[in-house]
Amino acid sequence: MKLIYFTAMLASLLLLSCNSEPSLQKYFVEKSENKDFVAIDVSPSIINVDKAKLTAEQKTALESFDKMNILAFKLDDKNQAAYEVESKKLTQILKGKEYQELMKVGSGKDGASISFVGDEDDIDEFILFGKRKDNGFAVVRILGNDMNPNNIMNMISILQSANIDMEQLKPLEGLIKK
Repeated sequence: MKLIYFTAMLASLLLLSCNSEPSLQKYFVEKSENKDFVAIDVSPSIINVDKAKLTAEQKTALESFDKMNILAFKLDDKNQAAYEVESKKLTQILKGKEYQELMKVGSGKDGASISFVGDEDDIDEFILFGKRKDNGFAVVRILGNDMNPNNIMNMISILQSANIDMEQLKPLEGLIKK
């Protein structure tokens, strides 16, 4: 009898913990093997910088960065309908209550947005979503610990002076050329 009760409780917990709402993480997993997409994970090692030359704020920003996931859809003559469907799916996911939009530029076929997950002083994830009617779209998840908008601004300043390891970004080459 105890075994049946335990099994029923375990099954209930598993069913309750399964969230049927679409999430960006689920989307990344589902699309990473799709031929229309390019998926790469970027580690902090991509940023080659002399840490001794960084300010305290820049060091804090760099330490808050864990990894980056990039998923890009390369548009061509054969997948226009799929592009429209996938672009709408991502837009809907990012309208979910978990995602807070910071900024949006452009509209319609070309545009970009920056959103985040967490609260303003303890951001778990920044999301950059951009699309161009000629190339396709890309969504970037920047994951970290205790990130905040100042950290992102400091990361941008670090990236401007860093020696970026382009080998990690090689899979994106075909998307940029057009």
